[in-house]
Amino acid sequence: MAATSRAARSFLFRALRSILPAPAASSRATCLSPAFTRTNLSPAGSLLMRHLSTMKALVYDGSNLVSLKDKPLPTISKPTDVIVKVTKTTICGTDLHIRKGDVATCQPGTTLGHEGVGIIHSAGASVTRFKEGDRVLISCISSCATCEYCRRGMYSHCTSGGWILGNTIDGTQAEYVRIPHAESSLHPIPDGADDSSLVMLSDIFPTGLECGVLNGKVQPGGTVAIVGSGPIGLAAIITAQMYSPSQIIAIDMDPKRLDVARQFGATETINSSKADAAAKVKELTEGKGADSVIEAVGIPATFDLCQSLLAPGGILANVGVHGTKVDLHLQNLWDKNISITTRLVDTTTTPMLLKLVQSGKLQPSQLITHRASDFKLGDMEKAYDTFGEASKHGALKVVIDVD
Repeated sequence: MAATSRAARSFLFRALRSILPAPAASSRATCLSPAFTRTNLSPAGSLLMRHLSTMKALVYDGSNLVSLKDKPLPTISKPTDVIVKVTKTTICGTDLHIRKGDVATCQPGTTLGHEGVGIIHSAGASVTRFKEGDRVLISCISSCATCEYCRRGMYSHCTSGGWILGNTIDGTQAEYVRIPHAESSLHPIPDGADDSSLVMLSDIFPTGLECGVLNGKVQPGGTVAIVGSGPIGLAAIITAQMYSPSQIIAIDMDPKRLDVARQFGATETINSSKADAAAKVKELTEGKGADSVIEAVGIPATFDLCQSLLAPGGILANVGVHGTKVDLHLQNLWDKNISITTRLVDTTTTPMLLKLVQSGKLQPSQLITHRASDFKLGDMEKAYDTFGEASKHGALKVVIDVD
C-alpha cells in the first residue's frame, strides 16, 4: 500500500509540474503568480486554473437583492495587502441596511461583510507582522496608521481605509478576502481561541464599547440607560459593567430580548410598548434621569426617547445607524448641559478585548444564537433572512462557517 501511495503521489507531482510553470521570484507578493495565465497552461492546467481562480461570495445586487455568486479570487494589489482565507464570518445590522439599499457608497457587485476570522493565504512584500498560515481576526476598520486621522486615533476616517470592507471594496462574506493595510488592520489569534467567539470582536463588541460606553462616559456609581437590546445594545450592556455603574437600565419592546438583557447584566428592564419609559427611568433614578443614555436602534422614535431620558449634565451616545432624519428637541434640552456624541467605531479597544477573552473575563459567544453548524457559506441568503427577522427566529448573532 505504501509503495502504491508513493507512486500515486509521484505521478500527481509530475502531472502538476508538467502543467504549472515555476513560480516567479516575487510570487510572495501575489495571491496567484502572474505566471498563472491561460496562455501558458496546457488544457489540463487551464481546467485546474479555473478551479483555483474563482470563489464563492455573497454579492449585493441592488436594493433588497443579494445572491451567492462565483467571483475571481482576490489578488494582492499593494505590498501592504494580505489575502485571508475566511473561516468564519457573521452578519451585521449594517449589512441589512446595505441590503435595503440605504448605503449609497456600496455599489451593486460588491461582496458584503466586514467581520471575520481566517488564515493568511498570502502576504504582500511589505508585510512582516504576519505570514502564510497565521490565524487572524479581521477588523471591520482598515487603517494605514500614518495619515492625519489615523495619527489622531480616528482610524475609521483613514484617508485610504476606514470602513471599506463590504462597503466600497469586497468584504468578508466570501471564501477569500483582500485586506489592505494588513499590519494595522488584522490581529493575531491566540492559540486555542475559538474562531466563532472571536468573530464577535471584529465589530460588535468594539462598537458597543467605543461608540456607546466610552462615548457615553459610563462612570462608577452612575446610571446608564441603553435603548435597544439587539446585539449592539447587549454588547454595550456587557461592556458597561467594566466601568461599575450602579444601574444599567435596558429598554426594548421585545420581552424575550429584555430577558436576555437581564441575563447579561441589566439591573432593570423596561418594555417601552407597555410602559412610559421616560417616566419609569425618572422613577428608578429619584426623578433625575440617566447620566448616560446609549441609542442602539437607529430610528427617529428611539432617538426621541433617548433625549427624554437624560439627567442634567447627561450624555447621549448615539450608536444606531440612522437612515432617515431625526429631530433634536433643543427646546427641552438647551438648559440641561447635555452632550450628544456620534462616532464610527475605530477598533482601538480590540487588543484589550482580546486579552479579556483570553483571561475568561469576556465571553462574546454569549451573543451567538445561530452557530456555524447551522449555516455554511451556501446558506448565506437564508442566514440573512434569519438575522433580518430576528424576533421570529430568536436571533442575536448568526455565525457562518466558510470552511
